[in-house]
Amino acid sequence: MSATPRNRPWDVHRPPAATGRTFLVTGGNAGIGYFVAEQLAATGAVVVLGSRDPGKAGAAADSIRSRVPDARVRHLRLDLADLPSLESAVERLDVDRLDAVVHNAGVALDDPPRRETGDGHELMFGTNHLGHFALTRWLAPLLTAAPAARIVTVGSFAARSERLDVDDLESAGDYRPARTYGRSKLAQMTFGFALDRRLRAVGSTVSSVVAHPGGALDSLTPARPPVHTRSAGQRLRGLPAAVLVQGKDAGAWPVVRAVLDPHVEGGQLWGPRVFGLRGTPRSEPVPAHMSDPAVAARLWAASCDLTGVEPGLGLGLPAQKPTD
Repeated sequence: MSATPRNRPWDVHRPPAATGRTFLVTGGNAGIGYFVAEQLAATGAVVVLGSRDPGKAGAAADSIRSRVPDARVRHLRLDLADLPSLESAVERLDVDRLDAVVHNAGVALDDPPRRETGDGHELMFGTNHLGHFALTRWLAPLLTAAPAARIVTVGSFAARSERLDVDDLESAGDYRPARTYGRSKLAQMTFGFALDRRLRAVGSTVSSVVAHPGGALDSLTPARPPVHTRSAGQRLRGLPAAVLVQGKDAGAWPVVRAVLDPHVEGGQLWGPRVFGLRGTPRSEPVPAHMSDPAVAARLWAASCDLTGVEPGLGLGLPAQKPTD
């Protein structure tokens, strides 16, 4: 990690250099993920955009290069909804080590119908949580090869008001899109905190950090055509909301700090400073329902069963215990 004196405030517009390091951002072709990738590229790091759509990833890479001179950015075809494909996808990374992975990609459904992945899992839970859970296992050798790698999970403010139903993780009994999405993000965050507890238990050099963007609206997000466009009318209509929320460029700030700041510690939660909705990033207290060991242990066991991944995730983690 680049040295950043504790007495020097974190500057979201001038993060420390990361030349020689490699970061993977899942869903780096759009939304929060795009701006995380753009900001990380400005540090001199190699940034890999994990995306299932080569065309969209190419457009995102071109946009980053147009704004970041000499940006080192490339694409990895990655489909988190296709669990059997993840091992071979990681093999195509073709790197000796990975300094950080940002578990950002996500699916949010606004329409009522419940959809499933090709593996038969509910789409939002299957992509947002199970895909990243399994991806962590296949990335394990590359993460442990780095001096101090980080796994940064991008959560959501929506997870604060949800609770996991560990007996119905895939919303088979009562599917409501907004609730299912919130619970899928809660599952991700619960996993992120549990992962760090287990990494600490074995003295791993890898750490797990959770971050969230707060309230991030498209109408307040600067244009990055063709990745993101907005009309003057959309911008004007979004201005009143800027009192409480922000654009996705600012929503990326807590995630970027979680990746880069040498003083960030495993197990922390980072989000926007103002009511957790907008502003510069800060460390937040971890809500009790996100760090409940008993819930985390049941989620971990279920995730292993649903993905076919061993409990140690290739990271040498301790065997499953009833209370995590």
